[in-house]
Amino acid sequence: MTLLEKVQALPNSPGVYIMKNSQGKVIYVGKAVSLKNRVKSYFQTKRFDSAKTRALVKNIADLEYILTDNELEALILECNLIKKHRPKYNISLKDDKTYPYLKITAEDYPRVLVTRKVYKDGARYFGPYTSATTLRETLELLKKLFPFRSCNQKSFTNERPCLNFHINRCLAPCKGKISKEEYQEIIRQVILFLEGKQEDIIIKLEKDMEKSAANLEFERAAQLRDQINGIKQIIEKQKIVSDIHVEQDVIAMARGFNEVCVQVFFIRGGKLIGRENYFLSGTDESERGEILNSFLKQYYMEQDFVPKEILVETEISEAKVLEKWLSQKKGSRVYIKVPKRGERKELVDLVGKNALEALQKAELEKQQKKAMTEDAVMELQKELGLPKPPLRIECFDISNTQGKESVASMVVFEGGKPKKDQYRRFKIKTVEGPNDFSSMYEVISRRFRNAREEKQEAGKEGKFSKLPDLVIVDGGKGQLSAARKAMTEQGYAYIPTYGLAEKEELLFAEGIEDPIILPRDSKSLYLLMRVRDEAHRFAITYHRSLRGKRNLASILDDIPGVGEKRRQNLLKHFGSFKKIFEASIEELAQVKGVNQKVAETIYEYLHTHQDLLARMKSEKVQ
Repeated sequence: MTLLEKVQALPNSPGVYIMKNSQGKVIYVGKAVSLKNRVKSYFQTKRFDSAKTRALVKNIADLEYILTDNELEALILECNLIKKHRPKYNISLKDDKTYPYLKITAEDYPRVLVTRKVYKDGARYFGPYTSATTLRETLELLKKLFPFRSCNQKSFTNERPCLNFHINRCLAPCKGKISKEEYQEIIRQVILFLEGKQEDIIIKLEKDMEKSAANLEFERAAQLRDQINGIKQIIEKQKIVSDIHVEQDVIAMARGFNEVCVQVFFIRGGKLIGRENYFLSGTDESERGEILNSFLKQYYMEQDFVPKEILVETEISEAKVLEKWLSQKKGSRVYIKVPKRGERKELVDLVGKNALEALQKAELEKQQKKAMTEDAVMELQKELGLPKPPLRIECFDISNTQGKESVASMVVFEGGKPKKDQYRRFKIKTVEGPNDFSSMYEVISRRFRNAREEKQEAGKEGKFSKLPDLVIVDGGKGQLSAARKAMTEQGYAYIPTYGLAEKEELLFAEGIEDPIILPRDSKSLYLLMRVRDEAHRFAITYHRSLRGKRNLASILDDIPGVGEKRRQNLLKHFGSFKKIFEASIEELAQVKGVNQKVAETIYEYLHTHQDLLARMKSEKVQ
């Protein structure tokens, strides 16, 4: 069946239509009260169609549809499909998958965590937060105000309370010092705080404080008093922006070139408790109402909490069905309003001004970033007299401790930006002792030998087949000489190569006696320093990881009753040192060859060496 035949055969019913290109990729998702009428309208030539619509129609090769019982079901399905497929021609909330959330876990004793993924796991999610700094500050504030646990404990009996218990940051559910019901009440207060209902928390805490005082529980009453004072200080800092004591989200936007910044003010009890900026792409030629319509669907799809009132700057076509959907999500009536005058209108205007300021700031940051990346690449070509712009730069660094665990890193920058998925790391195999020159020769040889072998295998696209326009080695003439020797032997002597000495930031080139000194304030020098520092960081991280694993392995050998066989069984059972540290006595006893007594010995030994766990965390040992 041809595409036009499929269009003609569409039913006159509500549903969602899915448009695909010739490769079968979803390029647009839409909903309609009448699928037939809506989809047919795309193929009727209209003089005033936007360039975006014309490009969409030109690329449609196939069409699918899903019927729904009503428009509300179609809207929910549309939101889910847009989130899943990220179609090219839909307005898209940029990079929302990378925005962090606060997660309250669905456990008997819930934790409050930062996460970048949202699952249907019964947990409560708050966000997304576009600023990771704001999120961290929020989490630290919550930890000060509410004594919820921050550990990863899975068992809650016979555990030794951690330091947080002794500094009143946790009530030690691990030791059974608080009931499940009491702990859940603390979590309810955290949720109220995140929803902006601080006054409700204070009322509850004041009642608890009076009750504790009446029962002569003065220490508990004092703790509650301090908690109340802390929350009151937060409330005093929040700006009063409205006399209307209704939960409100106020939303307005500012337009740039094919990009929009939408700002949301969160107003609870007449006070501004927070705000976030969101950027949408694919907005060129779209009406303001269409953009806000798309934003509301994508934004509230991810929100657990929906306010009673949503104020927007302009009329949106799907307001009624959105209200119905959001009311269903909230469990009570939700209103989407476009204020024309008065206090609500002033609020929307204020948010619009802030959105414009945020957009201008973002555009300025883009210009500065461009100067430090693309402009720096062009400047580097000019300064070094390179035959072409060094769009792909590879930098190599060696790391060891007195010749032990010698490793090397290869980092890649493309267009002046790190390309982390193409970073590579090497264990030095042929060099004994601290010999950076020989180590550099080995690594460069392996890198370009792999490139040559992959090139010889017709059609193979391997890890090393993409060649650099410029090679930088960390070090001076000795490292450079070793690198050039290796590249010549492998047939890649034509690639420009320089050594970058760290102390004076001097560049060394083969066959040139004097070093090249780039201007101290130049973007090109700054780029090379970034590349070199990144290679150094990557090499050090890998070296620490290997060193940490070696040290921890030797510690397992030091535990009484743990020999080579039991050590191997422990590693095989848990898969990593970190999981052995986190295991309970019961879990350790399940390992082959480990009885209850040995399990207790292992647990006691590891947990009297708390510095080990701190080291594991700092070195990210797996």
